Amino acid sequence: MSTATAARTYEYRARDGKGKVVKGRVEAGSESAVIARLAGMGVAPLSIREVGTGTGLQTEITLAGFERGVGLKDLAIMSRQMSTMISAGLSILQTLNILASQTENKKLAKTLGEVRSDVERGNSLSDSFARHERVFPPLMINLIRAGETGGFLEKSTDAIAMNFEKEVALRNKVKAALTYPVIVLVMAIVGVILMLAFIVPVFAKMYGDLGGQLPLPTQILVTLSGAMVWLAPTLAVLIVAFSIWWSRNKHKESVREVVDPIKLKLPVFGTLTAKIAIARFARNFSTMIGSGVPILRSLSIVGETSGNMVIQKALLRVQESVRTGGTVAAPLLSEPVFPAMVTQMMAVGEDAGALEPMLEKIAVFYDSEVEAMTDQLTALIEPLMIAFLGIVIGGMIVALYMPMFGIIGEVQGA
Repeated sequence: MSTATAARTYEYRARDGKGKVVKGRVEAGSESAVIARLAGMGVAPLSIREVGTGTGLQTEITLAGFERGVGLKDLAIMSRQMSTMISAGLSILQTLNILASQTENKKLAKTLGEVRSDVERGNSLSDSFARHERVFPPLMINLIRAGETGGFLEKSTDAIAMNFEKEVALRNKVKAALTYPVIVLVMAIVGVILMLAFIVPVFAKMYGDLGGQLPLPTQILVTLSGAMVWLAPTLAVLIVAFSIWWSRNKHKESVREVVDPIKLKLPVFGTLTAKIAIARFARNFSTMIGSGVPILRSLSIVGETSGNMVIQKALLRVQESVRTGGTVAAPLLSEPVFPAMVTQMMAVGEDAGALEPMLEKIAVFYDSEVEAMTDQLTALIEPLMIAFLGIVIGGMIVALYMPMFGIIGEVQGA
């Protein structure tokens, strides 16, 4: 009775068609299977060594739910490397093999290894990516599919890389603007908790020994300090519970339908959110049209990747217009989230047969708008947060010393 050979991991060094030495790992049942796989990849093996799974301290420990996910920055780096290697003439299998062995993100490396195996079995690259829709976004899958169909995969992968790089740069700019106020807010919360837990009880005991009626602000601090025994743990549990709930439900349509419209109505930040969404919409739409993706499919994907349910629903109405022979720009005129300038530029682009470059200009304009707005917010928020921190901590200190001012006044009056 024969049993199937268990797959084992082999580490190899090989020489490609251009004479360059490449390294990597593959899973196979035997060393001969590794040689056959490398031959299919167009590389000549130099050395093959089985890699053990490791024991004791060498064993890699992973906890379910705690491994690092695949972020947009990981995809941007991978896409740029992929575009460069395809442009250099490497085959898809060679490219995937090198990416799987060199990618630092372990989840992405594992996924790329599975994609490589699917391609080796005869599947297309886009179909292999589509099997991992939780890792690779629809935008990437459809651009690759368009590139495969049209014979311009090199151009498609370059467009993906440029799109992701611009998106990463935009996100980093916004994160940099929000880092300072978040740090100051956390410092304020920690300062308040420390004062309520350690400083206020000392003053409360002293004033209790002296007797008398405490001023209202001081009495509020004393009451809050006494409640910290149960209030702090309760707040901590609520924050953790909400964080877990939010991480699991923030992408659900029922939640986004409530939260996304509120994001657009927030003072100052609502305008910033709208500009980021429009920049993302214009950039993604331009990339997909330029790569030959059908316009209805492009609108569907752009809506999903816009990051806001309001824009997604607006683009669903645009799809209905296009299906009935209408234009893209006309239905957007009745959508408040799209400024008149955007719809007018898109209308001009459609009439002139130059919608793609017009969308690119809109994306560039709103990228610069977001950058200018984040710079202004940074300059405005810094003094406001310093003032906020001073008012909160300073107000607590004044409230603590108010009874002393009263005592000093009584002593001087006597």
